[in-house]
Amino acid sequence: MKRLASILIVVLAFSILPGLAQNTNKRLILKDGSYQVVSQYQVVGDRVRYKSAERGGEWEEIPSNLIDWPATDKWNKEHEPGALAAAEAAREKAEQNDAAEVDEEEAAERSAERARMPVVSPGLRLPDESGVWVLDNFHGTPELVRLPQSNGDLNKDLGHNVLKAAINPMGGSKQLIQIDGEHAKVQLHVNQPELYVSLDVNDDNQVPDDALKVDTHGASSKERDKNNYSSPTSHYVIVRVQQHRNLRVVAAMNISMLGKVSHSENIVETTSQIMPGGHWMKVVPKEPLSFGEYALMEVLTQQEVNLDVWDFGVDPPSPENKNVLTPIQPVR
Repeated sequence: MKRLASILIVVLAFSILPGLAQNTNKRLILKDGSYQVVSQYQVVGDRVRYKSAERGGEWEEIPSNLIDWPATDKWNKEHEPGALAAAEAAREKAEQNDAAEVDEEEAAERSAERARMPVVSPGLRLPDESGVWVLDNFHGTPELVRLPQSNGDLNKDLGHNVLKAAINPMGGSKQLIQIDGEHAKVQLHVNQPELYVSLDVNDDNQVPDDALKVDTHGASSKERDKNNYSSPTSHYVIVRVQQHRNLRVVAAMNISMLGKVSHSENIVETTSQIMPGGHWMKVVPKEPLSFGEYALMEVLTQQEVNLDVWDFGVDPPSPENKNVLTPIQPVR
C-alpha cells in the first residue's frame, strides 16, 4: 500500500511539473513606474482583473487607465517562454555576422598588404614605400637595399624623378648623364641582383603583358617631372658607367645603342616581371654583371629615356651597405 502511494505521488509530481513550467508570471506596469506581478489577468470593461503572484493568487481589480499598456505588452512579450533564448540566439548571430564582416575586412587588408609588401626572400618583405630596392646578399644574409636616384643636377633622391630626353639613333659624344663621385654609395655583393621598382597602377592604366620594347625614333625633347612611382609601361636596362676622377658618366652613345640590335658591352638587357598585386616590377639582368659601376636606366617610351638614373656598383669584397632591411626571424 505504501509503495502504491509513493508511485502515485511521483506520477502526480510529473503531471504537475509541465503546468508549473508553463505558469510564467507577468507584469502589469503602472503609469507611475510601479508594477504588479501577476499569474494572469483579464480586461473587463474599464477594469483589469488579475491574480497577484505575491498575495496568494486572489483575484484583484485595478482601473485600466492606470496601466501603462505599451510598457506592459513590451515587458511580457520580451519575457515569454523562449523569448530570452531567441533574443540571445539573435544576438549571437549578429555578433557572428559582425565577426565575419571584420574577418573579411581583415582578410582584404592582409591581401592588400601582401600585394604592397611581397616576400622576396624567406622572412624578408619589400617595404610599403615607393622607389627602387635591390636584393643583395652579404655574408650569406639576404638584404634589401634602397637605391638612390642620381643625376648631375639632381644630387640624391629617394623618390622617382623623370628627366625626359629623346633617344638619338645618331649618337654622339655629348655626356648626357653625369653622377658625382667615383663610386656609388651602394655596392652590391652579388653579380646578378634582383631589382624591385614600385609601380603606379590604376584602373585606367592596367599593367600590359609585354611593355618591354624599345625603338630609336622621335624628336628631341627634355622636361622634368616628379612622380612617386614608376610606370609599368617603362622598360629598364643596366648601363655600365665610365669612371673618371670624382665623376661617373653615361655617354649619349650608350643611350643611342638602346634600340639597336647590335650588342654593346656597356648595356645589359634585363628581364621584367610584374609581381602579384601589380604594385612591384621585378627587374633582373639577363647576364651576370662584372666588377664595376652601373646605373639602372628607365626607357619611358619608344622614343624617350629618363636621364635620372639609379646608380650602384658591384664589388663583392666591399663593406656592408647602410640602412638595409634584413629577414625577420619567426618567433618560436
